[in-house]
Amino acid sequence: MNDLCVLGLGYIGLPTASIFATKGKRVLGVDVSPAVVETINGGKIHIQEPDLDVLVRAAVQSGNLRAATAPAPAAVFILAVPTPFNVQPDGSRLPDLSYVEAATRSLAPHVRAGNLIILESTSPVGTTEKVKAWLEAELRQRGLALPADILYAHCPERILPGQMLKELVSNDRIAGGLTPAAAARAKALYETFCTAQIFLTDARTAEMAKLTENAFRDVNIAFANELSLICDRLQIDVWELIRLANRHPRVKILQPGPGVGGHCIAVDPWFIVAAAPAEARLLRTAREVNDHKPHHVVAQVRAAAARQAQPVVACLGLAFKANVDDLRESPAVEITAALAGAGLPVLAVEPHVRALPPSLAGKAQLVTLEEAVAAANVIVLLVDHRAFGSLTLAALAGKAVIDTRGQIH
Repeated sequence: MNDLCVLGLGYIGLPTASIFATKGKRVLGVDVSPAVVETINGGKIHIQEPDLDVLVRAAVQSGNLRAATAPAPAAVFILAVPTPFNVQPDGSRLPDLSYVEAATRSLAPHVRAGNLIILESTSPVGTTEKVKAWLEAELRQRGLALPADILYAHCPERILPGQMLKELVSNDRIAGGLTPAAAARAKALYETFCTAQIFLTDARTAEMAKLTENAFRDVNIAFANELSLICDRLQIDVWELIRLANRHPRVKILQPGPGVGGHCIAVDPWFIVAAAPAEARLLRTAREVNDHKPHHVVAQVRAAAARQAQPVVACLGLAFKANVDDLRESPAVEITAALAGAGLPVLAVEPHVRALPPSLAGKAQLVTLEEAVAAANVIVLLVDHRAFGSLTLAALAGKAVIDTRGQIH
């Protein structure tokens, strides 16, 4: 029998499954995509992350990691599937837990007495309790007996794309159980590879802690983004303003950008807002500020393009942050799609991907940085990739430049 069965082999599940396997655990990784399963069983990866290919290859070659499209019995099940949100007609966002529910129900034929089921997916408060309820309901529907002493815990990850393998090991973690025994067993499991502290709590507190961490960051980014809007109105250089304000010993303003992306910061605060809409007024406003920022950038670019006889727009960067290939919830993708949808000829530059996402396919052209700079007369820096670090205002003389990252000098 497997030691672990990890459901979801994306940005969280694959590194987690692989690092457990390299520590001697027998791990079955499960993904709904046959192509992903085939790639991993070949010792390769389908996402971009420094050194992850080496880790996966070592895990597979050791015989401790294999992938499949369906779960199998294991001592521990880890759910690492997506938790997006659905936009409602009134503009509100409600959590979509369909992936978590489907993954949970798929475990019914395979659970045994004493199993530990861990929810790693960032989730609204109360989701771990729902995992327990969904599994028990599925067992009843299938006419299966409920195994004794199944433990449930929420252990959210705290890792940053581009530094995942380092932070998996070195970042503090939280183990929140539906019972103290579940939290303690989860802590013991993650001590297999985690060298930092692991704090015990209940599942609801663990769920809220992860949402709080990302909401805190979102609010601080919103402050910087709102400053950038104000400075545009008042004709002030926001980058110089923040640099000078940060000379105060107790002020540390973040840098503004074109919006907020990624699956965490752009999503998690909405889970809190959905749970307590009357109380979460600041969090809602911060989300609205950050969600509005791409529209402001689009307006700036369209105004610059209108001053060109034959505008060609180069959008530099599509990822949600620098030096990764992750396009989830990316404001850069949203901006590029909006510009193309407005009828502007758009050249997209993203050195970390080989093809445009579906929202841009057939609407923009993926080109190199050199090709974009040569052909475009409107340059929009959306992501501060290292590959764009050599750009200068002198080299772009005669072109309209919209720098959302304050990187081009």
